[in-house]
Amino acid sequence: MPKKSSKKIKTKEHFKIRKVSKKWDKRRGCFIISIAYETSVKLSPRTIKVADAFGLGVDKKHKFTIYDNAELKITPRDIVYITGDSGSGKSILLKALENDIKRDMKLTAINIKDIKPVLGEPIIDTLGETFEEALTLLSRVGLNDAFLFLRSYEQLSDGQKYRYRLAKLMESKAQFWIMDEFCTALDRDTAKIVAYNVQKQARRLGKAVLAATTHTDLFEDLAPSVHIHKGWGKRISIKYYPNKLNKVCSVARNLHIEEGTLEDYKQLAEFHYRSQRHPPPIKIYALRRNDGETVGVILYSYPPLSIFGRKKAVGRTVNVEELNRDWALISRVIIHPKYRSIGLGVRLVKETLPRVGRKYVETMAVMALYNPFFEKAGMKRIAERKPNRMIIEAVEALEKLGFKRHLLASEEYNLKKLRSLRDEEIHEVIDALKKTGQYKRLMATGKAYPRREEFEEWIARQDLRRLAKVLTRLAVLAETKVYLFWERRSHV
Repeated sequence: MPKKSSKKIKTKEHFKIRKVSKKWDKRRGCFIISIAYETSVKLSPRTIKVADAFGLGVDKKHKFTIYDNAELKITPRDIVYITGDSGSGKSILLKALENDIKRDMKLTAINIKDIKPVLGEPIIDTLGETFEEALTLLSRVGLNDAFLFLRSYEQLSDGQKYRYRLAKLMESKAQFWIMDEFCTALDRDTAKIVAYNVQKQARRLGKAVLAATTHTDLFEDLAPSVHIHKGWGKRISIKYYPNKLNKVCSVARNLHIEEGTLEDYKQLAEFHYRSQRHPPPIKIYALRRNDGETVGVILYSYPPLSIFGRKKAVGRTVNVEELNRDWALISRVIIHPKYRSIGLGVRLVKETLPRVGRKYVETMAVMALYNPFFEKAGMKRIAERKPNRMIIEAVEALEKLGFKRHLLASEEYNLKKLRSLRDEEIHEVIDALKKTGQYKRLMATGKAYPRREEFEEWIARQDLRRLAKVLTRLAVLAETKVYLFWERRSHV
């Protein structure tokens, strides 16, 4: 009986990428890609038995070609959509293109997977060189919500995290944006919205996108100028299209506007940074999906007796009778966070202005400083109102006590801060509020002109919870706002 061999079975390398050819043809403006890999069997007692049973050669290497002189014409402004099944070679191609872009084209490229978000800090503090730049970047990707500005990256939803990463791509100034597994983890409506926004922002900035995914349902919204579909083996389809901006997201086509109710407003009120309280409405319009879900709402209310910018808009003082008959104020525009960045705010304002039945419509908005959607909807920017000196001094006094200006709009933040102060520091807070002279607005009273003595008596009765609420009103007064105006024309 033969002796058993004591020699161990050697393990061979069983997978190896062989790059036969990969180059950038500058004269023709195209990449020429040839990529092959070879496999061999990892030897084990069981793989040897399989080989014996089926007559396979376990020591033979097998070569597979996945790209065979594939010519890809990609410019620094193309939107490239790479699709195909898992394992077909999309990621290998993406990596090869990324290397050639940096080495041969001498252009900058940023891969979305390499972005390392700052954790534990409000996202407003983690991008942009200035506050204004940060707000602009976040607004362009649909993170235009005061509450979101104050959240940290880990507190965002998956869709919001992807939007944030897009803002970081924009901030990077890189010419090529590279995204493997593009929108794979997102629900399909959110994926389509993100795809639409990626091409919109890239084309606006003159950037190129290389996006690879197994999903083929993003073609319409991404609107690629180059579509590469990778099949198995060396099968590949390459198609070229005009590099044109897609102006309408496919998700928006399944939405319509109709007259709504307070119930529609209540469904979305939590997504507005203001109090859920609202002035008496003239009209409410709802933006709905065809299945009935409300995704947006606009509330038109009766205008205040006086408002900064009105006289400049019409060149005269407007009496009460005319205000009640001919004027309306847009007091709320709310879009569900999932559906932001695809122009629905513009659509909601533009389509309802003629329907509200008033000759004049006005609004005051903070976000109009950074996102001009009211102007895109047809309203005219008339004036900008900055806080007066006394309001600024009150905020500065609070900052000396440790309050953060950008968090004053949060009642819970204010309450937590107030509870940490000594009694004498609470009195300093109250003194700062007294010096503003804005007694009516801070008290939110129906009385037209409360006196200082009335305010002092009132503020002395407030507990810390109510005082925290008063500080949120101060935050509103400290905002810089834009007054916008719309007039119905005779032909409308």
